[in-house]
Amino acid sequence: MGSYPPSSAETETEPEALTEPEALTEGEDRKTMSTHALQSHSTSTPTTVEGITVIGEAVRRVSPESAEFLIEITASAPTAAQALRDNHMKATQVAQAISALGVQHPDIQSISLNVHSLYAPAMQALPPFGMLPQIGSAMHGELQFGAYHATNTIRVNVREAARVGEIVDAAARAGANVLGGFSFKATDEANARRAALESAGKDARAKAELLAASAGKQVGDPIAISEEIVASNGSYMALRSAFPLAFGAGAPRVAGELEYYARVSASFRLA
Repeated sequence: MGSYPPSSAETETEPEALTEPEALTEGEDRKTMSTHALQSHSTSTPTTVEGITVIGEAVRRVSPESAEFLIEITASAPTAAQALRDNHMKATQVAQAISALGVQHPDIQSISLNVHSLYAPAMQALPPFGMLPQIGSAMHGELQFGAYHATNTIRVNVREAARVGEIVDAAARAGANVLGGFSFKATDEANARRAALESAGKDARAKAELLAASAGKQVGDPIAISEEIVASNGSYMALRSAFPLAFGAGAPRVAGELEYYARVSASFRLA
């Protein structure tokens, strides 16, 4: 008789026991992972830096040396060409009027010239009640009035800021409309901004040293510095005078000066 195949109990073998060196290696790996996790946890903990944060302020005031404003010249005519010619004639008259007061030709610049037609709804052109339109007549959505409107916007630069009032009056008398307010400028605006920021930075450092000395400490290296600057023709500092609790004290005594207000927020280490 043929022999039977060996039973499953005979073919299966018992798993070999883990040798001692392998067991030690596994234990060492677990120990290494635990140490690495502990180090990662310790490095993620934020360290507290002993420091102080202050705000420095400064205002740089300069007299305006030039001014700028916008005027608008309009003209209407039955044709677009005629509207443009009339507008150009009025612009020439305005330029002559203000040139007599010292405004030079390069300081008069046209920045926008537009021409548009005047329209009315078609309902205003319908025949009276009871009358029918003639056969073949076209009904359009809009009917043209037959007039064109030309608008020219001009920028005027006044190199003598003290004369801006009389120049505006001359332009208005010549037929121009004044748009918006005046924009006063200083010739060396970059220097005024730089001086204001420098003074605000020194003010922040002085405040930090004063507060640190009161606590028996010394000011170390700066940690972070941020700045902002506001340029105005007096309105910002006037608000500071009207609302001292919100803006602090210090309003200009001379009206019409350009003001550059700088604010610096600085954080320093304490030694």
